[in-house]
Amino acid sequence: MKLQCDVEVVNRMLPTFGLRNKGKGTRAVLSIGKHVDKASQRSNVYLLICTAKDRAGSKYKLKENIEKFFTWFVEEGKATVRLKEPAVDICLSKADANSLKNFLSAARLAHRGSDIDSLPLSNLTPVRARDVEKPKKKLTIMSKKDYPLTSNFPYSLEHLQVSYCKLSRVDMRMLCLKALRTLDLSNNHIKKLPATIGDLSCLTELVLHNNHLESFSETLCLSTLQRSLRHLDLSQNRLRVLPAQFCQLRELVNLKVDDNKLLHLPFRIGQLSNLRFLSAAHNQLTVLPGDFRKLSLENLDLFGNPFTQPNPLDHTIQLTFPLSLQELASRTVLKFRIPYGPHLIPFHLCNELELAKFCVCSQACLNSYIQTSVSMNLHLVSHTVVLVDDMGGTEAPVQHHFCSLVCYCEFLDGCVQRGMR
Repeated sequence: MKLQCDVEVVNRMLPTFGLRNKGKGTRAVLSIGKHVDKASQRSNVYLLICTAKDRAGSKYKLKENIEKFFTWFVEEGKATVRLKEPAVDICLSKADANSLKNFLSAARLAHRGSDIDSLPLSNLTPVRARDVEKPKKKLTIMSKKDYPLTSNFPYSLEHLQVSYCKLSRVDMRMLCLKALRTLDLSNNHIKKLPATIGDLSCLTELVLHNNHLESFSETLCLSTLQRSLRHLDLSQNRLRVLPAQFCQLRELVNLKVDDNKLLHLPFRIGQLSNLRFLSAAHNQLTVLPGDFRKLSLENLDLFGNPFTQPNPLDHTIQLTFPLSLQELASRTVLKFRIPYGPHLIPFHLCNELELAKFCVCSQACLNSYIQTSVSMNLHLVSHTVVLVDDMGGTEAPVQHHFCSLVCYCEFLDGCVQRGMR
C-alpha cells in the first residue's frame, strides 16, 4: 500500500521548548509494510515516509500506536494521523481523495492488528528520485507513441495537451484530474464529449480544434463549466447547431467556432456578457440572431458566411388573431418577470419561455410574431471587425421580431423616413 502526497511531520513536543515547525509539507511517498525489529526479532507493520532528502525513509510503528485520525477534509485530499510514540502528527495534503481513503483504511487495520494478512502491504524499500519529485503541473503529448497506456496522468496536472494522438474519445483518466485548468485535445478524431467533462470544476480553457465533433451537449452547458469556462475552441469540427443552453456559459471570454457547418448562432447569444472575442468564420450562417446586438466585443470574425441580403419588406408573418391563451399568459409572465420553473409549469413551457423573442417595443412574443432581417454595421458590437466578404463589407443581416402589425408598420415607417433623409 503506497500513497503519494505532501507530508509534514509535526513534533507535538516542540512548543514545550518554545520551538515551532516549518509549517510546510514536503513531497513524499508513504508505504505500509512489514519490518522485522532487530531487538525483538518480531515482524511488525510500519509506516515508511520517504522524501527527496531522505529516500531511505523514516519508519513509524502502526500497531496499537495511532492515537487519532483527523479526516474532516479527506475529500480535499487532506488528513492527519496522530501517533502515540513518537509524539508526532503526520499531516497529509495534496493527495488523491480516493487513494487517501484507502490508505487510511489500511492504517486503521494495521493499528488494530487485525486482518494483517488481507492488507495490500508494500516492501519498505527506498524510493526512486522521480517518485518524490514536485507535483507535475503541465504535460504535453504530441504523438501517439508518447501517450501513456499503462500509467495514470499525474493527479496534480493543471495544463494538459494531448494532440495528434488520433484519439476517438476523451480518455476517462483525464476526467479525474480535478486541478485541471487547461485541457487541449486539438487535432484528434473525437466525435463526442462525455458529460463528465463538466465535473472539472477548475477548467477555464477547453481546446477541441480540428476534431470530428457533431454536437455540444446541453448537459455540458448546464454543468460547473457555467462558472469556470472562459476560453472555448470548437473550430474545424462538424457542428451544425449549438444548443440554446449554450448561452449559460456566461463566463466565456473567447469563443472560436470557425470552419464548422453552423446554420445559426445561439438565439440568446446576447447573454454572453463577458464575451470579447468571437470567431465564427466559414460556417453556413445566413442571418444573425436579434440578441447579437447586445454583445460588446473587442474582435469579431464572420468572414466566409453566406449572409443573405436583408430587406425589411421581406418578412415572415406568424400572427394569430386573437392571441392564444398560452401566448397571452407567456407574454404576461415575461413582462412582469413572474418566477417560473419545471416545479410550477411543464418543462416544455419553460423551454419556450427561455426562447422567447422580443419586439422592438420590448414586448415578448413566443409563437405569434412577424420576423424580418435588417442590415447592421458590425462595428456597433465590436471594436475590431474582420471583413465579412471579399468586397470589404462590415455589415451583416440581423433578425428583428415584432409582436404585432402595429409595431412592424411603425418600424417600416422609420426605415422609410431614414431613407428619405
